[in-house]
Amino acid sequence: MKYLVTGGAGFIGSNFIRHVLGKYKDASVINLDKLTYAGNKDNLKDVENDSRYTFIEGDICSSELVEPVAKGCDVIVNFAAESHVDRSISGPGSFIMTDVFGTYVLLEAARKNDCGFVQVSTDEVYGSISEGSFFETSVLSPSSPYSASKAGGELIAKSYSETYGMPVLITRSSNNFGPFQHPEKLIPLFITNAIENKALPLYGDGLQVRDWIYVIDNCEAILAVMEKGRTGEIYNIGAGNEFTNLEVTGMILSELKKPKSLIKLVKDRPGHDKRYSVDTSKVRELGWKPSHDFRRALKETVAWYRNNRAWWEKIKSGEFLEYYRSHYYEKHGLKEASQ
Repeated sequence: MKYLVTGGAGFIGSNFIRHVLGKYKDASVINLDKLTYAGNKDNLKDVENDSRYTFIEGDICSSELVEPVAKGCDVIVNFAAESHVDRSISGPGSFIMTDVFGTYVLLEAARKNDCGFVQVSTDEVYGSISEGSFFETSVLSPSSPYSASKAGGELIAKSYSETYGMPVLITRSSNNFGPFQHPEKLIPLFITNAIENKALPLYGDGLQVRDWIYVIDNCEAILAVMEKGRTGEIYNIGAGNEFTNLEVTGMILSELKKPKSLIKLVKDRPGHDKRYSVDTSKVRELGWKPSHDFRRALKETVAWYRNNRAWWEKIKSGEFLEYYRSHYYEKHGLKEASQ
């Protein structure tokens, strides 16, 4: 099987590539990534010399680049996306270009080259739910430019299945966590801040509920959908680990033996969804179920960031640092050191 993985230098994409190459000895992977701030070639240093792996730097919005690269591939797995909600609020244009137009370009390349297509999406397209869980047939009600752009990409992908009969599959996963996640996201941000004795800026009251899934469980679910899923169908992926952001923060501080005084409640962001929850009966019918216990996986994730300071310190010392200061510290009047 020859995979074209877009956004493969990002968090979930890099874990997916490593997992595929480890699981299938006859697999080969082309990784197409623009290497924006969230793309990091260091994420795949351990496979960069593998003869089955090829990296190409480029933009999925360029059909001149994408179509020749897709030639000979069996499937395109689209992880490429602008994905940080805060950034989508301050600058939605790049999200719409990548998540919507970029998806269209990839679908055209798949159509012309007879490739399968997997659109990796998010449970955030549903919006918030106070009780129960969303099904794949639930109405989409995205609350941010990010989730709206992901919904747009999904709808285009779905239309290519209906109109052209293409083998398209869509996955909607809950919040991922694990190694190599960019430290703008809640878990790695709070782990690395706590290690450095810096404030942990928690939005609102911290009672927003998320269903957390370890990234390798998500990768396994995506593979299960690719191997056993029905063309044109959508599959929710979640692990049933529903915790408030405050609870997760407490677990991180406890594991690092840091004081709760590092937590600083800050003004909530606009359109902040209160609770995400998806019904995963459909993907479990394919024989998949999560294999990682949340608390153990979180402990291992904390250990990974503690043991890989060089990886995240380089990220937090560059462009991210300026964004981080303006959005979390200067904006909320916090000091960088613990108070």
